[in-house]
Amino acid sequence: MEPRNHGRAVCNEPTSAESAGIVMVEGNQPFPKASVEEGLFRQSPPQGTRPSTGREEYTNREMDGTQSVDAAWTYPQPKDSAQNIREHYAFWRDVAVTELTD
Repeated sequence: MEPRNHGRAVCNEPTSAESAGIVMVEGNQPFPKASVEEGLFRQSPPQGTRPSTGREEYTNREMDGTQSVDAAWTYPQPKDSAQNIREHYAFWRDVAVTELTD
C-alpha cells in the first residue's frame, strides 16, 4: 500500500475528513476514523466484501436535509493482511478526495 501525504475529503463544502499519512488501497484513500466528522454520517446496511480487505459497512452522508447514499464505507474487521485500515473510512460518489501538500 502506497503511503500518501495529506488528504481531505469534501462534499458540498464542509470537510468530511482530513488526515496526514493516508494510504492508497485499491484506488481508494481510507482516512483514519479519528479524522472523520462522524456526525455527518449514518450507517446503512452492510453491503459488500472485497477479496483483499474483507467486509465493508456503508454509511450515508447527511447535511442540511440532503443525503448522499453510501457516500463512505468503513472496514470494522478487515482481513489480517489489511489491518492497517481497521476503522478507516473510504469515500466515493459525492465526496471528493484531494491530496494536499504540506
